[in-house]
Order: sequence, then structure tokens, then C-alpha cells
Amino acid sequence: MARLNGKTAVITGGASGIGRAAAKRFIDEGAFVFIYGRRQDALDAAVSELGPNARAVRGSVSDEADLDRLYAAVKAERGTLDIIFANAGAGSQLALGKITAEHIDETFDTNVKGTIFTVQKALPLMGKGGSIILTGSSAGTTGAPGMTAYSASKAAVRNLARTWAEDLKGTGIRVNVLSPGATATELAKEALGEEGQKVFAAMTPLQRMADPSEIGAVAAFLASDDSGFMTASEVAVDGGLAQL
Repeated sequence: MARLNGKTAVITGGASGIGRAAAKRFIDEGAFVFIYGRRQDALDAAVSELGPNARAVRGSVSDEADLDRLYAAVKAERGTLDIIFANAGAGSQLALGKITAEHIDETFDTNVKGTIFTVQKALPLMGKGGSIILTGSSAGTTGAPGMTAYSASKAAVRNLARTWAEDLKGTGIRVNVLSPGATATELAKEALGEEGQKVFAAMTPLQRMADPSEIGAVAAFLASDDSGFMTASEVAVDGGLAQL
């Protein structure tokens, strides 16, 4: 398939996990991809695997100057941008009664502020046919114990798509949310351990966690013209977790 042939994409949080799987799928379908993340070693490893149609830019989505460097690199090499996958995210458990201002700031700086400026700064490079994909979460719909800040931030991301679909009327640019459930990224497997993975798998009707490539496949659909009549939508890729 070459649904993304000739298109240019940016994927934040692109060095590992869902972002890296999406980058691979985008490239397989013909795109040129800029991956963006904070760890140079992970970026270098990802570009080595992804091949000549990948570039890496190091930076944080919560730093506007870093984002400016990202889009300057895109403009210098490609001129325009067709797809932005605002995938970078952060979250950790902290139960009600123990939540700190620092915990809230860290989560919202990445998941909300970072998403807003990732998209806002991309817009001058985008035009008709452009696709914006935001990474939400099943936790934004269902909630999750001890995940106050994370769940609230992902509920905010869902609303960003609704608001921006209105703001982008007449531009030909679409914006949608991709909301994964438990996904077997390397980070998740390390954090959960074998028993934790079994617990999360048992929570879904499909009785397993998602492979990152399955999330990447849906991101490619939202990036492509196959989803051309979709905007302000949320696509749940959660094994049914938030649907029952």
C-alpha cells in the first residue's frame, strides 16, 4: 500500500513505542517522517531502523523553542507538512490526597500544553488535505485509579479535537483523536512486569494488550485520505476496554 506516498509527517514521541510503530507504518506506506523526542540515543536507534525516509530532531514538546527548531527543520528539507501525529505523552500514578502541583504541571505541560503548541506551530506548514492526529487514551473516557492528572489531561485532548475542528473550518485540515488502551510498548512491559501485563490484558474483551503496530496501523488510516470525511472524531483502539 502507498496511501501516504509523497506525504511529509511529524511524529512526536516518535523514538519508541506507539510513535516508532506509527513511523514505520507511515514510511512503509510512502511517507517521509520526522520523529521528535527527548532522548538522542533512542532517536538515533529509531532512525537507523527506519531508514533513509526518516529524520530525527531532539527536543521537548513543552519547550516552544525546541518545537520551533523542529518545524524549521521540516521547512528546510521538505517545505510543507501533511501530517502531524501529536503523540508525545506523560503520566504516572498518584492517588487523590497525594497529588502535588509539580505532578499536575509535569503531566499537563506535556499532554495538553505540549499538544497545543505542537499543533499550533505546525499549522503554517499545513494546507488542504492535512491531517492532525492527537493521542488520547481510554483513561480519558473511563478514568483510572490513581491517574487523576493523566485521565483529566487526556479528556482535555479529546476536547481539543472538537474545538479545533471548528477553528479549522474552511482550511481542509482535519483533526481526530486516536485513543489506545493498554499497549505492550517496551516501556509498558518494563513498568508492568509479566503479572501486570496479564492484569491489563484481562480487562479487555479481547483478553490481550495491543501491539504498538496495531495502533500505528490506525494512525496511518487517520493520516490517509481513507479517513477524508472524518474530523473531530475519536477512534478507540482499546480492545473494547472503554466501550463496555
